[in-house]
Amino acid sequence: MTMNNEEIKAAARVLRSGGLLLYPTDTVWGIGCDASNEEAVRKVFALKRRSDSKSLILLAEDMDMIAMYVEQVPEMAVELVNVNDAPMTIIYPGAVVKEPGSPSRLPGLAPSVVAQDGSVGIRIPASSAFCMALLHTFGGPIVSTSANISGEETPKTFSGISEEVKAGVDMVVDPSLEGISSGRSSQIIQLGLDGQVKILRG
Repeated sequence: MTMNNEEIKAAARVLRSGGLLLYPTDTVWGIGCDASNEEAVRKVFALKRRSDSKSLILLAEDMDMIAMYVEQVPEMAVELVNVNDAPMTIIYPGAVVKEPGSPSRLPGLAPSVVAQDGSVGIRIPASSAFCMALLHTFGGPIVSTSANISGEETPKTFSGISEEVKAGVDMVVDPSLEGISSGRSSQIIQLGLDGQVKILRG
């Protein structure tokens, strides 16, 4: 499938402007936004009608990008990313949170994407050329939450996404790119700095 560079540039512009994106990830269709923009993140919660006490999963291009948004990357995380070829979300301790009023050029996550214990879930969508190109063009982590209203079934295809969700975003990525999504949720693994590994979803 030919990657549409104009589509990627347009999607990155939407993210930079604080807009919401409906896009195919390496797992399922997701609602995305700039993970450092608190106002955009709150729009995601409002669209999904989801409590903002729940954290959100993010996508990042590589370990270098992840290292900019967590205080310390556990060694185990690097090992897992290197050997795992299936979609895998890692929950990292010590997320770097953007302070109110801090310069936009400084890295930091919107407070609402971080869990109450200060951790954050991040995945490198290596099997999705579209997501990797978008992350590279955008230059920062992107929210990736399933494209459904909270409590409703996660749609496995574009046709299963509700009209409410489609109407609530600023850009819908070309549905012909649907084939890049596996339709299955990722593994979720929680890591501690002490080497502790906990599988939350296999």
